[in-house]
Amino acid sequence: MKFLAIETATPGSSIAVLEDRTTLAASSRIDPVGHAAFLVPAIDFCFDQVGWSPVDLDAVVVDIGPGLYTGIRVGLATAQGLAAAFGIPLIPAVSLDALALEARTGHRLIWAIVDVRRGQLAVARYRPVPGGVVKEGANELLDPEELRAMLESNTDESLVVGEVGALPDGFFRGMSSVKTGRPRYPYAATLAEIGAGKYERDEYPAIDEIRPLYLREPDVTINWAKLRAEGPWAE
Repeated sequence: MKFLAIETATPGSSIAVLEDRTTLAASSRIDPVGHAAFLVPAIDFCFDQVGWSPVDLDAVVVDIGPGLYTGIRVGLATAQGLAAAFGIPLIPAVSLDALALEARTGHRLIWAIVDVRRGQLAVARYRPVPGGVVKEGANELLDPEELRAMLESNTDESLVVGEVGALPDGFFRGMSSVKTGRPRYPYAATLAEIGAGKYERDEYPAIDEIRPLYLREPDVTINWAKLRAEGPWAE
């Protein structure tokens, strides 16, 4: 299996090319707004390192979110274009799942968080099991106080990973059973690990059925109904 994995849903963009679950080349960059400038040169760099071209790929894996709107769109559009052009599967992966899988270790309950701006966090909870993690519940959109309440009411020892720096100062004060750890951002190679399992089980949708996972409407969404009701043309 030859995979290209694309991570641009967070400020920690990364690209990886893998064969049979082994990473052969990778490139990464931390930049909250530079996804488009990073993506194609990074893909070209990784292909040059291993002597591949897109025609050699068996599948493309892409992070569909949650995360930054522009980054998600840039990565997904590029991945869809490659997959469609070369007739190969496009396998979606979720940023929170990749964070938890990378953090799997020990016995602690894993809380993966991604900063989606406007004072909100995308959050999901996972329990480590042999060989991976099991998701407990759905992806949620929380403010820091809601997350703190959930952590305080939980009786398990916990590990919080992801964009912990987005939390307020003193957030973890008094929570002795909660630790923080790495990774800060999802890694493309971990996305590929998720994608490889889906590829082997034939568990992936058609390319045109894959949508971004935003959890809320984009900031630029215009409330046309409100404008019609309040504008000069309102009845």
